Amino acid sequence: MAGQLCWIPSFASKGKLTLYLRLEPYHPWKPHTAFPSLCVRDYPIPGGSKGWATSQRLLQSGWTIVPTAQVQASFRDNFGDTSQAA
Repeated sequence: MAGQLCWIPSFASKGKLTLYLRLEPYHPWKPHTAFPSLCVRDYPIPGGSKGWATSQRLLQSGWTIVPTAQVQASFRDNFGDTSQAA
């Protein structure tokens, strides 16, 4: 099984990039922790990216990385610009 991965700013990590995964291009993006069977323990680096070790493993297994800007543009196209308060 080879899916897609992307680094997306996460509300839970105060806007820091967090690894998100999806098994198929038509599936929604989910945090890597939603897939415990795919996760690898993060490196013990203070301030390190959440999911870095997992991303390395998945890329070696044939997963595809999707640029963050592409995912964010897709969100804007599908849901509008939600960054502005009404």
